[in-house]
Amino acid sequence: MLANYLIGLREGLEAVLIVSILVAYLVKTDRRHLLRPIWAGVALAVAVSLAFGALLTYGPRGLTFRAQELIGGSLSIVAVCFVTWMVFWMAGAARGLSGQLRGRVDAAAEGRPWSLVVVAVLAVGREGLETALFLWAATQAGTDAAVVGAPAPTWQPLLGAGLGILTAVVVGWLLYRGAVTINLSVFFTWTGAFLVVVAAGVLSYGIHDLQEAGVLPGLNTLAFDVSEVIEPGAWYAVVLKGVFNFSPATTVLEAVAWVLYLVPTMTLFLRLVRRRDAGGPPAREPVPAAPAASAS
Repeated sequence: MLANYLIGLREGLEAVLIVSILVAYLVKTDRRHLLRPIWAGVALAVAVSLAFGALLTYGPRGLTFRAQELIGGSLSIVAVCFVTWMVFWMAGAARGLSGQLRGRVDAAAEGRPWSLVVVAVLAVGREGLETALFLWAATQAGTDAAVVGAPAPTWQPLLGAGLGILTAVVVGWLLYRGAVTINLSVFFTWTGAFLVVVAAGVLSYGIHDLQEAGVLPGLNTLAFDVSEVIEPGAWYAVVLKGVFNFSPATTVLEAVAWVLYLVPTMTLFLRLVRRRDAGGPPAREPVPAAPAASAS
């Protein structure tokens, strides 16, 4: 629940910030009549994201074990690619995000109203699809039964993700109303580093799935096996599995993939953050506060 709560909080806050910027800009420029297309686009993006998540969850059922492992492993690797791109994009584009979105709104407002629907769908839908894919991959990894034949408590990570998204909505609304101020640069830096660690675990899990599917070799070649020290069914093993996807019995290929992803990715991410912070004072709030009712 903890790992998925933080994922839901971070990813949800990104989407909520985008919506807040769009809505606040239209209200501030006295174009409230254009809010309906924005909300329609947001609703469509949420519906598509939920449908995508349902497809990921229920689609592979009924397939052979090998097919399920092949699909799960492949999608886990795709999820890692998406979340890595998203983390780096937000680290570099957070300062100019508000201006980019305002420019898109201005360009769309000069055309037909439905173009604003497209703006909202593309802006929010991208975040929604990435979130659905990564949450699915992280949930699959975190709920993989520690003991063969044990039921996987899939509701717990989903509840954690839902609570994280709900928290993000509340925080976004408070930011919009000007009730709170958050150093978003610091927030996205810390959560970005956390997501890199989680993504390394998801990648390792995806590699293991592909090994079980017979696509990659080395399923029985272990880098280490500490099952006698860290009992798979113990609470601390569950925490390590859920947060870091740590497996007491890890294959050589899993361990190599984890290290080769985590070390260079984290290094590049931290360098990007240092360069961004060296360019000026950190952005504290890219979300414009809601204007007064009499604003024109």
